Amino acid sequence: MTDDSSSKRHRFSDWAGQDDDAPELVAAATVVLLRDAPGGLETLMMRRSSKLSFVGGMWVFPGGRVDDDDYPAERPDDVYAASQVAAVREAAEEADLVIAIEALVPYSHWVPPTTINKRFATWFFLAPAPTGSVTVDGGEIKEHAWWRPDDTLARHAAGEIDMVPPTFITLMELAEHSTVDHALAAARGRADDIPHYETHIALDGKVPVSLWHGDAGYDTHDADAPGPRHRLTLHEGGWRFERT
Repeated sequence: MTDDSSSKRHRFSDWAGQDDDAPELVAAATVVLLRDAPGGLETLMMRRSSKLSFVGGMWVFPGGRVDDDDYPAERPDDVYAASQVAAVREAAEEADLVIAIEALVPYSHWVPPTTINKRFATWFFLAPAPTGSVTVDGGEIKEHAWWRPDDTLARHAAGEIDMVPPTFITLMELAEHSTVDHALAAARGRADDIPHYETHIALDGKVPVSLWHGDAGYDTHDADAPGPRHRLTLHEGGWRFERT
């Protein structure tokens, strides 16, 4: 791992605690594009430019903030509908892939810690990848790859790539599915109970820990609190997920 990517990983510790003057949340959308390959299910991963102020250098799924023009004229306050439009638009802008809104399957919703300078409340959608070649602009997005979820996680554990917790959790869950149809069916099966993650960051010594609702330390930002676990411990050399 280069010094640049190492410094990015260490900054998770700066997100610990809470900030009563947190920046306002901005709506955003992410689309996880899936395809079947001889080795199993693959997802499209994209590396953001290290020069970007928000998650620069990280490997992500296509996505970005919701623009004013994404809101339907007849529903100007419908954030979910605007997020669907944004997901389709970002797939076209970042990957040169055209997907239909009808192909999107809602998967999860993420709210970052209050301590982050830019806070995006993000809908994650799954969608089968359309035919066609991926093209990136070489500016905001530097490179792309189609990887199996477990291979992407292995690269991360080896220090070859960087990512943020929502990407990690999504890949960890998708690694349980062998085909696009299986993944989409599982996502549709939880349509009435879509996971909502509002992240708190605590420190276990010097190691940052992402806490979610149901963890004993969630409300107090206390990684040492005894009791149930719903967390991701961001150890160098391999993140560890716990849910009890």
